[in-house]
Amino acid sequence: MLRQQDVGHRIVVRRIVGIREGRTLFSDALGELVELSETHITLATDAGPLRVPVAEVHRAKRVPPARRPTAAAVVALELAADEAWPAPVRGRLGDWRLRWADGWTGRANSALPVGDPDRPLPAALDAVQRWYAERGGTALVNTPLPLAAPVGAELDARGWTARPPVLVQTVPLRALAAPPDAGLADTPPDADTPTAGPDGPPPLAGPDGTPPVTLAGAPADDWLAIAAGRKGGLPDAARHVLTAVDRVRFAELRIDGRLLAVGRGTVTGEGRWLGVSLLEVLPEARRRGFAVAVVRALARWGAAEGATRAFLQVEQSNTRAVELYRRLGFTTHHTYLTRVAPAA
Repeated sequence: MLRQQDVGHRIVVRRIVGIREGRTLFSDALGELVELSETHITLATDAGPLRVPVAEVHRAKRVPPARRPTAAAVVALELAADEAWPAPVRGRLGDWRLRWADGWTGRANSALPVGDPDRPLPAALDAVQRWYAERGGTALVNTPLPLAAPVGAELDARGWTARPPVLVQTVPLRALAAPPDAGLADTPPDADTPTAGPDGPPPLAGPDGTPPVTLAGAPADDWLAIAAGRKGGLPDAARHVLTAVDRVRFAELRIDGRLLAVGRGTVTGEGRWLGVSLLEVLPEARRRGFAVAVVRALARWGAAEGATRAFLQVEQSNTRAVELYRRLGFTTHHTYLTRVAPAA
C-alpha cells in the first residue's frame, strides 16, 4: 500500500468497482498522488482529479515517472508562454528571444535561449549582457531544463546566480473545464488561514451554487489594482504585457459589486494552449472555492476557442498554489531557472 512519502509521485491504483456473477470487477487508474488520508486517496489523472475511497482500493503502488517531454515539446511550450506574456521591447539573437518591459516581472525582462543563437555560446551570452546593459537593466536568462543545460553550465562558470525553480505545469483542457469537485473548494492557491469579513464570509451567489465569474476583454481598474499589489506596481510596459495578445480574457469574480478574485487567460501556440496567469483571491475571500471557479471559467473559454491543453507557471516554493494545481490535475511538464548576471 501507499505511504505519505508517495505523495507527489506517480502511482497506479487497482480499485474494486463492483461484482458480476460472483466475480469482483476492477478498474485501474494512473496518475500523480496528491492526497493520502485514512479514508481516501486522490490522484491527478489525465481526465482530472480522481478521489478513491480506501475501502475500494484493491492494490496500489508507485510507478516510474512519465517519460520526459521531448526538446521540441519544451521549445513549443516555451514559445507559447512567451507569446502569452509579450514584452513591449523585443530583440533576437539568432533563435534566442530578448525581452524588456521596464523591469516588470522576470519573464518579460529575460532572454529565452531556445534554438540556435547563431554564434558561439560565450559570444551569445556576452551579447545578451550588452543588450540589457544598453537598457539600464540587469541581464536575466530563463533556462528551461534540461534543454538549456549547456547554457546553465556556462552561466555557472561566469558566476551567475539563480532564482527559485519555476514549474511549468500542464493539464488536458477537457479535464480542467469539467464540473468542480467538492474537495477543491477549500484550497485556493495562496491561502493562509480561513478569513471572513465583519458580516461573515461572502455568499456564493451563482444560480447553480458556484461563484459567479465574468470574462472581460480588457482589465478593469480594480482588476489592475489587484495585479499591481501582487507584482509591485504597474509601469506602462505592464499594460502591454497584459493586453497585447490577440486572444486574452480577464476573469472577474464579484460579490455585491466588489471584486474578490481575478485571473488572466490567453490562447497562444497556434491556438493549442490556454495560459493561466495572475490568479489571485483577496485574503478575506479565500477558502471559498473562488480560485477554482476562476480557473474553470477560463478553461471553458479556452476550450471554446479551440485550445486543447492548459499551462501555468508557478514557483516550486509556493506550496499552496502547487497543491491546488495538483488537485486540478496539473502536472509538471518541465522546469526553468531565471539566472541573474553578477553585478558589474
